[in-house]
Amino acid sequence: MASHQLALSLPATTDAVSAARHRAVDGIRRWNAELDDEVEHAATLVISELLTNAVQHAGAGRLLLTARLTGTVLRIEVCDSSPLLPRPGLPDDDSETGRGLLLVSALADRHGTEPTLTGKRCWAEIPLFTSPETKTPAPLVGS
Repeated sequence: MASHQLALSLPATTDAVSAARHRAVDGIRRWNAELDDEVEHAATLVISELLTNAVQHAGAGRLLLTARLTGTVLRIEVCDSSPLLPRPGLPDDDSETGRGLLLVSALADRHGTEPTLTGKRCWAEIPLFTSPETKTPAPLVGS
């Protein structure tokens, strides 16, 4: 299977999230990798959640969204300029936020966060062929 990659730089603003998500998903579709609807839906939600988390928690600056298809794995990464690593928790039932990483964990086979020289990278890996038996959680920090 061919390898594909796309990268988008965007401002860390809520207005930029939707446009970047659409551009990324359109780019992934153009790879003609025959992604099924479940994988495409998972990728769309993971992209949206990782970008939204970066905008909400990283502050101003720029974000780098990367999607890479290698073999049978779609890896999505969002890099931001904040060195603070996410600390997932369980939100209150009536809370309107705090579920992003829980959703990413449910949709991705593996996910994590790692420090970079300029901030951090949050990533998720979605298998092209889903199998509940192969789903393994990754540590939040490291890879």
